[in-house]
Amino acid sequence: MSQNVSESLTPAAAGSPRRAAVAHVVPFIAWMLLMSALGWFGADHAWKYAARTGVCALLCVYLRPWRWYPAAKLKNIPWAVAAGALVYVIWVFPEMTWGPRMPWIQEMYLRFGVRPLGEFPVADLLSNGKNMYDPAVCGWPLSLIRLGGSAFVIAVIEEFFFRGFLYRWIIDRDFTRVDIARFDWEAFGMMVLMFGIEHHRWLAGMLAGVIYLFVMLKTRDIWAAVLAHVITNFMLAVYVLKSGYYAFW
Repeated sequence: MSQNVSESLTPAAAGSPRRAAVAHVVPFIAWMLLMSALGWFGADHAWKYAARTGVCALLCVYLRPWRWYPAAKLKNIPWAVAAGALVYVIWVFPEMTWGPRMPWIQEMYLRFGVRPLGEFPVADLLSNGKNMYDPAVCGWPLSLIRLGGSAFVIAVIEEFFFRGFLYRWIIDRDFTRVDIARFDWEAFGMMVLMFGIEHHRWLAGMLAGVIYLFVMLKTRDIWAAVLAHVITNFMLAVYVLKSGYYAFW
């Protein structure tokens, strides 16, 4: 497939690769830097996530990485919903309390599919201790901001960075010339690996990276991948608040 400017890019955006890169990359870098920088202000607290969410949401809205793509296509919603639900199952199922059924699979996953390797005890699954995002600890407003930040801010930022930018940038440094539906094994492997490493649950993260990328390539619509990621994170947040299993947060 040609590396010429794709029909998936808007004509007005095609001539500004540097500005496009800034719009795709800066919100994600800001999220990661704030995650580290806010650690200087004492113990973890829900307000830190709220601050990170607010700053990065404003950055994303200001830079508008979606300017480089056409509008979402309603016909792709079923793909996005199915993919988002599938990733949710992949993320949650290995850490559900299975009782006597195949406990060794769960133990192996928790010890080697979650970073740091070998340090996630199965006993943590049974812990119902209070967490900083528990509404009983931080209040419902901060808990709901945690839900909203996960589902509607970082999910959007990650999709435009990993699928919109990084995957295509690995193929061609002028990533705006790369068709959004083009498949490349090297870019696929590197993007999936980096998306997995970014998450503590690296194995589930890699599988999620594969699924979200497949949705974008299949539909030629980055918004389908965004919606899939939003659905995953929203379902996961609801599960966390309902079950009290805050290890996912």
